[in-house]
Amino acid sequence: MDYFIETAPLETLQADCTIIGVYQDLQLCLPANALDNNTRDLLNTVISRGDIKGKLGDTVLINVVPNSAIERILLVGLGENKPLAAKNFRKALYAAVNNLKKPYIKVVACSLAECAVSNSDWQWKTRQIVEVFGDAVYQFTALKSDKETESKLEKIIITAPEGQLTAAQAGLAQGKAIAEGVTLTKHLSDLPGNICTPTFLAEQAMELGKKSDKLTVNILEEADMEALGMHVFLSVSRGSREPAKLISLNYQGGDKNTKPIVLVGKGLTFDAGGISLKPGPGMDEMKYDMCGGAAVLGTLLAAAQMNLPLNIIGLIPSSENLPDGNAGKPGDIWTSMSGKTVEILNTDAEGRLILCDTLTYAERFNPDVVIDLATLTGACLVALGRVPSGLLGNDDALCNDLLAASETANDSLWRLPLWEEYQEQLKSNFADLANIGSKDGGTITAACFLSHFTKNFRWAHLDIAGTAWRSGPTKGATGRPVPLLSQYLINRAKGL
Repeated sequence: MDYFIETAPLETLQADCTIIGVYQDLQLCLPANALDNNTRDLLNTVISRGDIKGKLGDTVLINVVPNSAIERILLVGLGENKPLAAKNFRKALYAAVNNLKKPYIKVVACSLAECAVSNSDWQWKTRQIVEVFGDAVYQFTALKSDKETESKLEKIIITAPEGQLTAAQAGLAQGKAIAEGVTLTKHLSDLPGNICTPTFLAEQAMELGKKSDKLTVNILEEADMEALGMHVFLSVSRGSREPAKLISLNYQGGDKNTKPIVLVGKGLTFDAGGISLKPGPGMDEMKYDMCGGAAVLGTLLAAAQMNLPLNIIGLIPSSENLPDGNAGKPGDIWTSMSGKTVEILNTDAEGRLILCDTLTYAERFNPDVVIDLATLTGACLVALGRVPSGLLGNDDALCNDLLAASETANDSLWRLPLWEEYQEQLKSNFADLANIGSKDGGTITAACFLSHFTKNFRWAHLDIAGTAWRSGPTKGATGRPVPLLSQYLINRAKGL
């Protein structure tokens, strides 16, 4: 979709539908008050007869607007007549766009940025419109013979007063970059494992590298990883005919001597569990075990589009985890790149195995911080559900920065403890570490395992197992945590 900022009066805009907010006290949001008398009388009639109560997310589509250049009006409930909470603003936006997925609506004028939102400026409000609309109209049609989509939206006009034009345009640029990153992440994640293999993912990284002269891409093959001593990583790919890849992206937007921010994304393009085979029901969703890697690509795309003055390294360890005569077995012991030995008690706890060698590899970039993101544990879904991603780390300042970014981005995090007592579960009689602990605190013990490979830098771990995709009738990737990471990078670029 195309997005535009417009300062002209709302009633003069050429659109198939105009979005107007209404509060619970039946007052219209500010820009609607400037509409001509005929249109305001129509709106007052519709409101007074009770067609809409103004409750948050209520909608009414008025298909005929007599004596006006406006073709249709969508009234959207905003709740109480006071500044909206950020989450409620986004709820109103989702309610609006979900009611406009109609074949005859292609151009929309949205006035909701003119509604007051607590602790939010015009840049933020404009950005949210772009992000929410982009998210809501996304559909995966790449592998359907019928490419017909639910939504025909082509153009979104966002109204803004003249004095807020600069801020709105800045928000528009950020929103388009983040929305594009989210779309790339969702598309790659939704692809099936027979197409999105480690080699395919590496090829997509190479294509991404062509979009910015500040972005270079390097692919490590299995022979390269063998030479580096990444035996724990390579133990995961032994059961697959698809060769593992370690994808490295280097975005140089800052001073060459500035330490980079390193993002590490788990890229298991399909996870059957290996010899510790997963149950059959729902196994198709294990194509989503590469959502962390896809999100690194999406975040690097957004950073490049925003031309952020930062140095960012993206590392994506990618493999399949399948059962085979050559597959790793429970009880096997492998030596990591760091020199630590690992006893594999469960081959389905493979994400931490490909991540641990990649985290050791990250040291060579002399990072300022390292943030890994992974669909790592079902225990995180049990603990936190599908609302926040789990956050653990060895540096309070970094974790607090991520929490602050999550609040701004509305991409929620919840921090869990990383206490020494949990390390007891990872003791092995035969190696330096076991790859799993007991059934208790699985998200925490997984992070405890990773912490053994992050002692030389500031590190945070995002467990996105509950937030990277949806199941059920709306099954599909969410694109998280691209908005969170993008906001963190924006904050870093501002010196926050």
